[in-house]
Amino acid sequence: MTYSFDQVPDRRNTHSYKWDQSAKLFGDPDILPLWVADMDFPSPPAVQEALIRRAEQGVYGYTFRSDDYAAALVGWLKQRHDWDVTPAQITDVPGVVTTLSLCVELFSEPGSPVILQSPVYYPFYDVIKMNGRQVANNPLVIRDGRYEMDYDHLESLMQGGARLLLLCSPHNPGGRVWERAELERLGELCARYDVIVASDEIHADLVLAGHRHLPTATISTDLAQRTITAMAPTKTFNLPGLQSSYAVIQNPELKRRFDYKLKALSIHMMHYFNNDAITAAYTEGADWLDAMLAYVEENLAYAIDYLGEHLPQVVPMKPEATYLLWVDCRGLGRDIAGLKQLMYREAGVAFNEGSVYGDEGSGYLRINVACPRSVLAQALERFCRAAIAAMPDTVPGASS
Repeated sequence: MTYSFDQVPDRRNTHSYKWDQSAKLFGDPDILPLWVADMDFPSPPAVQEALIRRAEQGVYGYTFRSDDYAAALVGWLKQRHDWDVTPAQITDVPGVVTTLSLCVELFSEPGSPVILQSPVYYPFYDVIKMNGRQVANNPLVIRDGRYEMDYDHLESLMQGGARLLLLCSPHNPGGRVWERAELERLGELCARYDVIVASDEIHADLVLAGHRHLPTATISTDLAQRTITAMAPTKTFNLPGLQSSYAVIQNPELKRRFDYKLKALSIHMMHYFNNDAITAAYTEGADWLDAMLAYVEENLAYAIDYLGEHLPQVVPMKPEATYLLWVDCRGLGRDIAGLKQLMYREAGVAFNEGSVYGDEGSGYLRINVACPRSVLAQALERFCRAAIAAMPDTVPGASS
C-alpha cells in the first residue's frame, strides 16, 4: 500500500492539545504548532478500521486484555527488536510517565536522590520532585555533535547513594540511540552499586536509518533483572489519545511490587478501544511505520538544510531516532524570554523552548517535524525570516 503524508489534516476544533490551545498557551490562535510530540499524520488505516468496528459495537463495557493483544506485543518486540519476552512479563499501564512515577515511588526512598541525564524530557523532573525525591542530575556532554554519557560523574552519584536511574532511550530531546558499549558500561555501574533502571523506551520504534535500538534489558542478564522498561505504541503509530503503554519487567519480585501498586491505584484495567487498535497496529502497521519514518527522515534533512542555508547562526543536532530536531539557538543571542518572543510574537510558530528539559537545554529549541512538509516549510520560513529581521546589521551571517 502507498501512503501519503503530504495532506494537511484539519485538527482545529477537535479538542487537540496541540492545535486548540495556541491562544491560551502562546497568545495567538493562528500560531503554527510544531511542539508537543504527536504527529500531524493519520494513524495507520488498519488502526482506524479497527477503532470504527469497535465503536460500532455500541456497548462500551469493561474490557480485559485479549490473547491476541498480548501475542501482538510479544511478536512486535521479537520482530523489531529481537527481544524475547513473555506475556507474563508485560504489564499494561495508562502511560509511560505513569510507569516512571511508580518506579520512583516503589524503588527509591523518600528524600533520596534519583538520577536523570539532562537535558531530558521534562516529566522526568516532575516524577522525581512530586514523589518527594531529589533530582541527581548527570548532565550529558556533547562530543562530535551528539550527546554522550559522563560515566565518571554518573558513578559519583551512585557512590553518593542514588539507587534509581531514569534512562531515556532513545534520548529525547537529543535523538541519541545508545550503542551497546555505552549501555554495557552503564550496566556495569548499575551492577556495582545495585542501581535499578527505569528505562523510557517510548521512541524505540522511531529509530532512523543506520541505527538500531537495543532494549536496555537485552544488554545483559543482570540488567534484565534490574530494569523496568516502559514502552508504548502511541508515539509509533500516533495514538497518544488512547493512553496505552506497557511495562516489561523480567524480575518477578520487581514485577510483583509494580503490579500490586498498579492495582492499588485501580489503573490496571484495559481501555475499551486498545485491544483492537493496538493489535491492529502491531500486526498490520509495520509498512505504514516504515513509510512514515522515510518521510520523517526527508523532513529532518529538509529542516537541517534549510536552517543551514537561511539561519546559520543556529546549529541542529542530527538525530539518530525520533521525529524531534534539537536546535542550538544560542548563536541568536537571546535568553529564554527572547526565544519565546521570537517564536510566539515575531515568527508565529511554537516549538518547545529548551530550558524545560533542564538548565543544559537553555538556548535550545525542539522542533517536531512529524507533519506535512508544507507545514514544516512554512514554520521554518517564518522562524528564519523573523530571526534575521531582528538581527543588527553587524551580526555575521545576517541577511535580508
